[in-house]
Amino acid sequence: MRKKWLGLGLSFMLAAGIAGCGGNDNNGTSDATNGKSDGGTATPAAEKSQPVQLKYWTDDRHDQEYIKELINKFNETNGDNIQVELTVMSENYTQSVDIAFSSNQAPDVLRLKSANTSEFVKKGYLAPIDGYLTDDMKKKFGSLLIDNVNRFDGKVYSLANTGLTMRLVYNKDLFAKAGIEKPPVSLQEMVDDAKKITEVGKSEGIYGFALNFKNPKQAFDRSIREILSLSGYQGLGFDMKTGQFDFAPYSQVIEYFKQMHKDGSILPGAETLDIDPLRAQFAAGKIGMYLSFSTEPGVYKDQFPTEINWAGALAPTLDGQIKGTSEIVSAGTWLGISAKSAHQEAAWKFMQYMYGDDVLKTYHEKGFGIAIVPSIVEQAKNPDTNGMEGFLVGDHDSLWPAAPSVTPEGSNYADAFFKYMISDGDLKTITADLNARYNAALSKAVEKGEFTVTPNPAFDPSKPQGE
Repeated sequence: MRKKWLGLGLSFMLAAGIAGCGGNDNNGTSDATNGKSDGGTATPAAEKSQPVQLKYWTDDRHDQEYIKELINKFNETNGDNIQVELTVMSENYTQSVDIAFSSNQAPDVLRLKSANTSEFVKKGYLAPIDGYLTDDMKKKFGSLLIDNVNRFDGKVYSLANTGLTMRLVYNKDLFAKAGIEKPPVSLQEMVDDAKKITEVGKSEGIYGFALNFKNPKQAFDRSIREILSLSGYQGLGFDMKTGQFDFAPYSQVIEYFKQMHKDGSILPGAETLDIDPLRAQFAAGKIGMYLSFSTEPGVYKDQFPTEINWAGALAPTLDGQIKGTSEIVSAGTWLGISAKSAHQEAAWKFMQYMYGDDVLKTYHEKGFGIAIVPSIVEQAKNPDTNGMEGFLVGDHDSLWPAAPSVTPEGSNYADAFFKYMISDGDLKTITADLNARYNAALSKAVEKGEFTVTPNPAFDPSKPQGE
């Protein structure tokens, strides 16, 4: 595990939220309230005289047993007569929060993610926590306060816990079978390796590469995003130096993906493949490699147990040279306090307990998420989950400034590039069209006051935190 952390000093500021990776933001209808259903509600301790009752809502299911244990312990040991009730959601989480706030039934504490924090702040759902932060907490989390992620208009609404790293996931046995000694470091090597694996395994239904192309944006955001950030470019098509969208680097990566498709190295039917069916095929030893998040070790431990010999490695870059850092995504947020809570001080005491060193350290060690808080990274042991060692935060991982999320007229970049990848077209024309439409959408958003974009000509992709 990495035993150091780069300080955060962002000079590129945006006044709107970043849309995070969609694959990890389950939205939810309650399936565990007041002890019903699958037991997602922690049982309060024995009643005391007029306890302060807090409601905590989350859409995380993977860690609910651990969170229930923590809440039970808090309920039993806190000296302020506070009792917390946990509700775990499964679907439509954001909509459920909207309904709760509009009907004056909002929870006191909410699970926050990069995909919903900005909207919750805009809607007035969250209370700033600056006044509660002690000097020790400012020191502990200060390097991880990011504008438009957990800090908006100078006010802090949440603190970091974990983040998702992105890696190349590969079958070591298939690599060996094809005579490949190590994972590819350049995109040309990835193309060549995918072709070799397909040549030796096609008769057994084995192919060199796959992605969940049923949703091109999800597929590219878990693959090209890391390739570009390691190559020195922002992974979603935005140029930090100019403050404009520029999909030219993206188009370079697409050419290599198109070549794999032309070579027949991509698993047939990938156009309709979702991520879980892809994982099932990988677990069965039918895919040589794909790119994804640090959720994969847990998937192959619990959801799709496998005996194959696999590992995670840094994604290849455009030319084999690392000129940037792999972006840690879905980082910066965890818990937040409702602006409508009648017990905000009690909510903060619970929140402060949850952000304690022992809680965060154990959260990482149990494999629920990869710690990014510097002091926790220093002291936590590696999770006891097969394959996790390849996903731990290292010297080539860091947080990037938030990029603007806009919706252009017409197709998005992923759909446009995927269409080119599986068919024909003029890539320069496609790229120019994307640049024009995305920058037009950005200009409109700036005019409406949704964003404040400040170009940073000195932006260094090898030090995106500005240290």
